[in-house]
Amino acid sequence: MTATATTVTAPDQLAGERYPAGALTFFSDTLLIFRRQLRLSLRNPAWVIIGLIQPILYLAFFGPLLARIATAGALGVPPDNPYSFFVPGLLIQLGLFGAAFVGFSIVADWRAGVIERFRVTPVSRMALLAGRVLRDVLTLTVQAVVLVLAGLAFGLRAPLAGVLIGLCFVAVVAVSLASVSYAVGLLLKSEDALAPLLNMVMVPLMLLSGIMLPMTLGPQWLQDAAKVTPFGYIITAMRDVFAGSYFNRAVAEGIAVSVGLAVVCVWLASRAFVKENA
Repeated sequence: MTATATTVTAPDQLAGERYPAGALTFFSDTLLIFRRQLRLSLRNPAWVIIGLIQPILYLAFFGPLLARIATAGALGVPPDNPYSFFVPGLLIQLGLFGAAFVGFSIVADWRAGVIERFRVTPVSRMALLAGRVLRDVLTLTVQAVVLVLAGLAFGLRAPLAGVLIGLCFVAVVAVSLASVSYAVGLLLKSEDALAPLLNMVMVPLMLLSGIMLPMTLGPQWLQDAAKVTPFGYIITAMRDVFAGSYFNRAVAEGIAVSVGLAVVCVWLASRAFVKENA
């Protein structure tokens, strides 16, 4: 690791690339970090595959049960297209667990001294966060596409525009949760503390978001609790666009909630990241 007035060498030499210090703007730094993180993911794609297995298992094992019950008219799920209800929920589940647990990687980087080595370079502190999040958005989007294709094989019918809008929702959710996960991981610096915290938060969010079943089946107090969670609004909006309905209140609420959540999460994470890497 060397740092002079003319050149900067990033950790691990960043695949041997050297950049003039004057060119290390936020966007070039973000691209640099993104490429490094993407290479690491491609070298060890196991976690990408593992993250996709759980939603596909739900699709394979729980989906037929939901379709059979929906045909009986017991859930308020479209009986002629039940997977248009189920797949959007699985996409958000993929985002919840796929993006929320990325903080473990930054704990490993901190322990290996990678974060400390970045501190002595003029790399933008925000780029350290943005490059990682961009990699996670790409990973989650690819996983979401695979899940949608699997849903089509099971009988999902949805307009292309609705699917594309749904993928945009997944990307925004990935930005929100990955940002917070990295910030929390960097602050805690311990997998033993991060794992139970994430499970304590993510599991109730998943259950209250109506991913598997409509919240209207629950008692009133459970429905009221579900209204406080942001992901229920996002899932409802995704189910509407998968059904071909784009201009209604539910979709507008979903867009507002997802974008607002992303703004708040990125702002909080950026403050924690800049402070920790000062």
